[in-house]
Amino acid sequence: MTTWLITGCSSGLGRALADAVLEHGDNAVVTARDVAKVQDLVDRHPDTALAVALDVTDSSQVTAAVGAADERFGGVDVLVNNAGYGYRAAVEEGEDEPVQRLFDTHVFGTARTVKAVLPGMRARRAGTIINISSIGARMSPAGSGYYSAVKAAIEALTLSLRREVAPLGIRAIVVEPGAFRTDFAGRSLTQSADAIADYADTAGKRRIENDTVHGTQPGDPTKAAAALITVAESADPPYFLPLGSDAAAAVRGSLDALAVDIENWDELTRSTDFAG
Repeated sequence: MTTWLITGCSSGLGRALADAVLEHGDNAVVTARDVAKVQDLVDRHPDTALAVALDVTDSSQVTAAVGAADERFGGVDVLVNNAGYGYRAAVEEGEDEPVQRLFDTHVFGTARTVKAVLPGMRARRAGTIINISSIGARMSPAGSGYYSAVKAAIEALTLSLRREVAPLGIRAIVVEPGAFRTDFAGRSLTQSADAIADYADTAGKRRIENDTVHGTQPGDPTKAAAALITVAESADPPYFLPLGSDAAAAVRGSLDALAVDIENWDELTRSTDFAG
């Protein structure tokens, strides 16, 4: 039986995935900073679910969560790094402490959990690591520079990880969701405290007080959860998987725009080589 460890299960995609994994008949270590918020999942699946308190910024809690998975189920087969939240601010508006906390949660939190599960996966020469990114990494809209940066960092980290662990029988996958009907654009969204008037028409349009999309996003978390199970069970999973029609369009648009710039500036690009 496959054992999953999923971070950030109190709501949104993480909760939908935990529920789907358990209904699928697999084991799941369901984690949240407030473990009471996931206790109902354990109550419904007492034999296959384990609730663990986990703040991914706390190394001791990460170690304890993986240890609990090892003790109860014999190890982690699939790790899903889903814990995180949004942050909106112009780059100039970004505050040091909240930005550092954002990086600690998304980037270093992902690295902590990956490092914690890898010894067991290496010993078994098997395992799957799924790191949840965002189309923000591709689109980098005004007002989301810091959030886009953490997700882009996760994607780069995962690509290097994939190359390192593939010879050991371990898969590393980036999933880039579009807008899903979760709490991300509501309760899970934060912003800088002070707005600069000069950015009102750019970053200001994405600030939380002007958010109008919450509850109307096109993506269905239940279908996303099913897609993640399909990927984890695939014998040949992708490195990179967009989720949602909006994500697919954003990725294609970003690649097309990049290709235009590369073509238009190709002569200057090549002019920097040594002659001869």
